[in-house]
Amino acid sequence: MTITRGTSRQYLVALRAMIVLTVITGLAYPLLITGVGQVALPAQANGSLVTVDRRVAGSSLIGQSFTDADGTALPEWFQSRPSAAGDGYDAGASSGSNLGPTNEALLDTVDERRAEIAAREDVAPADVPADAVTASGSGLDPHISPEYALLQVPRVAAERGLDNAEVRGLVESMIHGRDLGYLGEPTVTVLSLNIALAELDADSAN
Repeated sequence: MTITRGTSRQYLVALRAMIVLTVITGLAYPLLITGVGQVALPAQANGSLVTVDRRVAGSSLIGQSFTDADGTALPEWFQSRPSAAGDGYDAGASSGSNLGPTNEALLDTVDERRAEIAAREDVAPADVPADAVTASGSGLDPHISPEYALLQVPRVAAERGLDNAEVRGLVESMIHGRDLGYLGEPTVTVLSLNIALAELDADSAN
């Protein structure tokens, strides 16, 4: 009888502890952090969304492709780097190619991409930057190098009938330097650049 009461008491203590911890860690803590996030960093807490005319155009943290339904690059837009996440920039399937630098399949793919981009931008294959032909580790990188962005200027300017120097100036104005002055490399966010490009094109047409 005493053993049964002792066992029952242990079960009740364990049950109460589980309920208390569930309320604290499963309800109170998430609600607290959500509230702090909404007050302190609302944009980041809601996905760092980018809007155009009050419509969501994407996220500043997740890249996207500027291609047609067949995956062909739209020449009037700056192009992102390749993505190995799902069918490309799939936020639900973040991943790299998982292929090593000596993998024949990867080398063949890189060579194909380099030739395609060289033809599209009318440059020598050796002038195509590495980020133009390789996917990032996450497959979701929203940035490209300034070199790749500037490489695309003549094509984009010609397609839109804009002045080459004006488009180049737009790219240069959107180059983000190294974090804290020394971390990482300078980058250009493709979505933000294309939004600014559309605005520039609209202003030129007026």
